[in-house]
Amino acid sequence: RSLQMAENTPRSLQDTPSSSPDENEFPFGYPTNICEDVPGQKFLCSNCNNILKKALQTLCGHRYCSACLTWIVRNNKNAICQKCKEEDPNTLGEESLLAEERAFGDAAINKEISELRVHCVTPGCSWSGIMKDFEEHQSLCEYALIPCHTGCGHVVMRRKLADHLENGCVNNVTVCQQCHCSLASSEFQSHSTSSANKDGCCFSEVGCEFRGSKEKIKEHEKSAVGAHMLLLLQHMRQLQGTLCSAARAAHSFPQPELSLRSAGKSICELQIPAGLELSRDPEVDCFPASSAPEDESVLRQLVREKVISELENKLQVFENIVAVLNKEVESSNLEILAFRRQSELDQNIIRGLELKIAELHRCLTQKDAGLSSLHKSLLFSEQASYDGIFLWKITEVGRKLQDSVTGRTVSLYSPAFYTAKYGYKVCLRVYLNGDGTGKGTHMSLFFVVMKGDYDALLPWPFRHKVTFMLLDQNNREHVIDAFRPDLTSASFQRPVNDMNVASGCPMFLPLSKLQSPKHAYVKEDTLFLKCIIETN
Repeated sequence: RSLQMAENTPRSLQDTPSSSPDENEFPFGYPTNICEDVPGQKFLCSNCNNILKKALQTLCGHRYCSACLTWIVRNNKNAICQKCKEEDPNTLGEESLLAEERAFGDAAINKEISELRVHCVTPGCSWSGIMKDFEEHQSLCEYALIPCHTGCGHVVMRRKLADHLENGCVNNVTVCQQCHCSLASSEFQSHSTSSANKDGCCFSEVGCEFRGSKEKIKEHEKSAVGAHMLLLLQHMRQLQGTLCSAARAAHSFPQPELSLRSAGKSICELQIPAGLELSRDPEVDCFPASSAPEDESVLRQLVREKVISELENKLQVFENIVAVLNKEVESSNLEILAFRRQSELDQNIIRGLELKIAELHRCLTQKDAGLSSLHKSLLFSEQASYDGIFLWKITEVGRKLQDSVTGRTVSLYSPAFYTAKYGYKVCLRVYLNGDGTGKGTHMSLFFVVMKGDYDALLPWPFRHKVTFMLLDQNNREHVIDAFRPDLTSASFQRPVNDMNVASGCPMFLPLSKLQSPKHAYVKEDTLFLKCIIETN
C-alpha cells in the first residue's frame, strides 16, 4: 500500500523542493547554541533543525515547531514529512502526509525543553537560566540590538536607546513652548535654560526692548540711564498728549503740572522683566517746547525719590537679615559651647571608665593567678601522700614512650609526696626509653629528694630504704627493686635547690618485657609505679 501511495502521489508534489520560511514570516525554533549542553536529537525540529518551539508530533512520529508545521502546510499542497523522505523514500505512507489537524501537541517534550539550561548569546550579556525564562529575557536583554521606534533607521542596544533618543535620533524633536521652534532633545534643555534665564528690562513698559540674564540686566541698567530717561520723557509726553486731547474734548483747560505728577507716579510703579536694545517712538507733544526743562526736572526728582525709597527698603531688608543671622550665630555658638562642655564631660567619664576597666582587668588577672594556684594546690593535695607510700598512674604510655624515643620528652616527674605529715618531700622520675646504661634497652626509674618546708627540722642525709614496684595489672608478677641511700652522695643531702640529682635504677626493667604480651604491665595504655619508703 505504501509503495502504491508513493506512486499515486503527483510528481510535482513529491519533487517540490523544500524551503524554509522567511525569518520575518514566523519565529523559528530556539537556536541550539543557547544550550549549556548539546541538545539531543529529540529536542530538534524536523524542519528548521533548531530546538523545538511549541512542539507538535505528527502521525509519523516526527516533531515540528508549531510555526514550522503551519508554514509547510500553508506553502505546500499535500506536504510530505521531509524526515520520512530522508529516512526511506520507498516506505512513504499516509501517515507521512502533514496537516495541522493530524498533529498533536507533545506536552512531555515541551516540559523537558522548558527545563533545559540555557544562556544568552548576545555579546556582553551574562544571563543564564532555563528555557521557559529565555523569551522573557530576550524581550528585556539590555545588550540586544533593537531598531529605534522613531523610524530614524538606527539599530542600537536596548541599554543605549535612551541615550540615542536624547543625543542622536534625528526624528526625536521637541517644540519649545516659549519660542515655538523645533529642537533635538540634546539641544532642548540648554535652549530652555537659556530662554528661562533671560528677563526683560524694568523699563520695558515704556519701550525698552533689552532682554538678557540678570547680570546683563544690571549692566544694561547702569549703562543706559540716559536712554531710559528719554524713554520715560517720551512716555510722559504721550500721557500729556492724551490728557490734552481729553481736555480739549471736554472744553476744559489742562493742568500740566498735575498730570505730569500723575504720570510720574504711574511711571514709578513700573515693574522689571529684562531687555536687549533701546527703541525710540515718535514724540507726541501737546505742550510748548519751553516746558521740557521743567518736565525733566520733575522726572529727575521722581527717579531720585524712587531710587532712595528702593535703597531704604533694601537696607531695611538687609538689616533684618543681619539681625536674624546674628541671632542664629549666637544660638549656634551657645550650642557649640554646650556640645564642647558635654564632650569634655563624656571624655572624663570615658577616661574614668577606662581606668576602672584597667583596674578590673588587673584584679581579674590576679584572681586568675590565685585560682590557678589554688587549683594546683588542690590537685597536689588530692594526689599527695603523707605516709611514704605513693602510687603513680601513667596514662598514654605509647605516646609518651615515643616522645621519649624521639627526645621530645625524655623523662617524666611524678607529683611530690611525703614520708610523713611534716617529713621529707620527694618524687619519682622515670625514663620510659631508659637513661645512662639503660638508654634504649630499659626503662629507668629514679628517686628524687626535693626541697621541703620542714627540712630544717629533719635529720640529714636522707637514710631511709626505698622500694620501687612496677605493678602487673593481672596481679601475677610485679617488678620490684630496692636500694638504701648512699649517705655520701649529694643526692641524699639537704637540698639547696628545688630538687637534688636523681638516684635510682637505670636498668629497672627491659623494654622488651615492658611491652611483652605475656605480662600486663601496660594495659589500656596505662601503667602503675609504686614507691615505698621505710619510715621506721
